[in-house]
Amino acid sequence: MGTGYQRILLKLSGEALMGSLAYGIDPAIVHNIAEQVAEVVSSGIQIAIVVGGGNIFRGVKGAAAGMERATADYIGMIATVMNAMTLQDALEQMDVPTRVQTAIAMQEVAEPYIRRRAMRHLEKGRVVIFGAGSGNPFFTTDTTAALRAAEINAEVIFKATKVDGVYDSDPKTNPEAKRYESLTYQHVLAHELQVMDSTAIALCKDNDIPILVFDLSVKGNIRRAVMGESVGTVVGGSCAIK
Repeated sequence: MGTGYQRILLKLSGEALMGSLAYGIDPAIVHNIAEQVAEVVSSGIQIAIVVGGGNIFRGVKGAAAGMERATADYIGMIATVMNAMTLQDALEQMDVPTRVQTAIAMQEVAEPYIRRRAMRHLEKGRVVIFGAGSGNPFFTTDTTAALRAAEINAEVIFKATKVDGVYDSDPKTNPEAKRYESLTYQHVLAHELQVMDSTAIALCKDNDIPILVFDLSVKGNIRRAVMGESVGTVVGGSCAIK
């Protein structure tokens, strides 16, 4: 992947905000993320963020425990707003102007999602954090990331995870697992690799939005990823391989 991005979308999982905690938000992790985002913004790159809510509540788990699926998903969406507001606070303490926009109206704490307003914020150098997923149950925040990236004309999605890329099997259980340098969308879909859910991958494929999967736990990796250093696995784009 090359450098010279003007507008990017960063996808953060809720679990990434937990750090070593069993639940909730680790302030040190949030501070670290905010520092890296601030560095990217200072270089003149426009950045939007989609954050998950799995550190607080996961709709799929709620449904598995007997909740009605749509209700569980809505609760999960609200959890993402809590994370978005936490990240906003950390960024603004570093003097980075930030706006939270939500797909579910909660005007006392955040703006409603309005595409043109979001793009205007980005043009003015503000970070925009998209909360409440897509506003619809049965869709993941990965799909939200792909959707918002397409809507705001982001050039790439950076998916920050707890692993350093995409493997052909689980590296935690298989020491022989192979890490891919690059992949096509079709390969990911055909082999059901755990990058994003299939809806998100299909959206990225249809809109030609490459995805870089990298390890958030390594300090400075957000900057390295944005600067084009090899820090993970690329899905799609001109350098993807089968």
